[in-house]
Amino acid sequence: MTKKTLNQNAKYDQKFINIIESKFDFENAPINRVGVFVESNKYNEMNKKERLLLLKKKINSIENCNLKDNSKNLVMGDGDFNSPIMLIGETPSEVDDIEARAFTGEIGVLLNKMLLAINIKKEKVYSTYSINFRPPNDRKPSSLEIKRYSIFLKEHISIIEPKILVLMGITAMEAVTGLNNQISNERGAWKEIIIGNKILPTIVTFNPSYLIRYPDKKKYSWEDLKKIREKIKDLDIQIQ
Repeated sequence: MTKKTLNQNAKYDQKFINIIESKFDFENAPINRVGVFVESNKYNEMNKKERLLLLKKKINSIENCNLKDNSKNLVMGDGDFNSPIMLIGETPSEVDDIEARAFTGEIGVLLNKMLLAINIKKEKVYSTYSINFRPPNDRKPSSLEIKRYSIFLKEHISIIEPKILVLMGITAMEAVTGLNNQISNERGAWKEIIIGNKILPTIVTFNPSYLIRYPDKKKYSWEDLKKIREKIKDLDIQIQ
């Protein structure tokens, strides 16, 4: 290798380093990395129930939120938090808001029927919403609101550690995947979503509340349910 080539390579290497290297400003005091590590370990050693309670407190501490200010209750989740299946809907309904539970009332009845169609009981999955408070007049949350709550939602998913993620409705799709397309263009296709350094098989489908308003779409949901059933079989997932 010639001297000229070596110089060119050195310039290229330096240019590459400059591109990937971040500039950091350090304070005089050293970072307490041991303390951070200990706190992280303490959190990881907590059981799911404790971590969910902490997350609930964190969500409830939100300030200046139109959704929180106009709802009665925080709706966290419902069902088996050790389930390998996690369902994420859009936002709580009026009945959910009163009962502080996910997928209740008419919507819950329909969801139960949908799951029973693939031999799964509703109480054997874990269900929650993209946003934990009912929007005023059941309006669609803004992209800003979805983004704000997606931070909590992704932590929620990391705590549950599902093996399959089912996103029901456009709000759930946007909160988890960042996609803002028509749900009809995205539903029924398996995606791989990385959350908490884990790859989760994820499928988008219609929300039960949408199917109540547009019952002709149920045939598409049935196709999605069959794909979920096949995925459960392929991954050899046992639902107790």
